[in-house]
Amino acid sequence: MRGFQGIPPVIKNLVIANVLFFLAEMTFGNPFTGPLALHYYDHPDFHFWQLASYMFLHAGWQHILFNMFALWMFGSTVEDVWGGKRFLIFYLICGVGAALFQMGVMAIEWNVLLSKINAGSISQEEFEARARMVVNMTVVGASGAINGVMVAFAYLFPNAPMFIFFIPVPIKAKYIVIGYFLIDLFGGINPASGDNVAHFAHVGGAIIGLILVITMNKTNRRTFY
Repeated sequence: MRGFQGIPPVIKNLVIANVLFFLAEMTFGNPFTGPLALHYYDHPDFHFWQLASYMFLHAGWQHILFNMFALWMFGSTVEDVWGGKRFLIFYLICGVGAALFQMGVMAIEWNVLLSKINAGSISQEEFEARARMVVNMTVVGASGAINGVMVAFAYLFPNAPMFIFFIPVPIKAKYIVIGYFLIDLFGGINPASGDNVAHFAHVGGAIIGLILVITMNKTNRRTFY
């Protein structure tokens, strides 16, 4: 364990930035979050900067608390190994990649709905309800980027023992990250009623992170720049 001063600089500054954004959300509400949250690309409120800005917003204190804890827990060691500049570039690429992945899934869902309504396999009412969910969906949170960081940690330290609440025995990092990925994948394919989690953003961040780490390892690259 290390105190706040011992946290690597990029992790520390990311945590501070996220907390400041969250305080601004709580203070100013939708006028602040609306232009920064990720909207569907065909929505009138979509702007290109949302592909990055969304990852500094959070839906509530539990959301930001869990994300910042995971960023500190997994990211501190990765930044120690890679260095700050390399880690920050990796983090941002995973976050933007997660947004693009989520956007792609939403576009696929929209086209599936169009094909169903054109084929007459769903009612107009069902089409309109589901279409509104796709088009009006907004995504916030650092989870996509953090999932990429988790994958990087598991790739670098696959056998690191970790503890999960209520499980009395240590579990290797690779199994925890794989299990978390599969839960998100299942949640995205079969979302529960009232599930407001952007599971495919998590999945996308993990996939982008894995591709980056594997590519870097094969080419023996030590930087992203």
